[in-house]
Amino acid sequence: MANHVSALKRAKQNEKARNRNRAGKAANRTAVKKFLVAAEQGQGTAALPAVMSQLAASAAKGVIPKKRASRKISRLAKSLNKAN
Repeated sequence: MANHVSALKRAKQNEKARNRNRAGKAANRTAVKKFLVAAEQGQGTAALPAVMSQLAASAAKGVIPKKRASRKISRLAKSLNKAN
């Protein structure tokens, strides 16, 4: 464990950021799974905006890189268009 005050503070900040990122990534996975279930049931077009919003928000907050969010959104939309 850190001994200096600044190092202790940094360790606490890192832990908070790690927890925030873990929650954000879990929310992304949940949104994608919900979309995939909806797409199987034929309601993918209604579910796509929600997952796009979730991924874009995660990218804006820095939880995931912007290009990764864009790539995931593109692939989900592509799979939906292929199914329809």
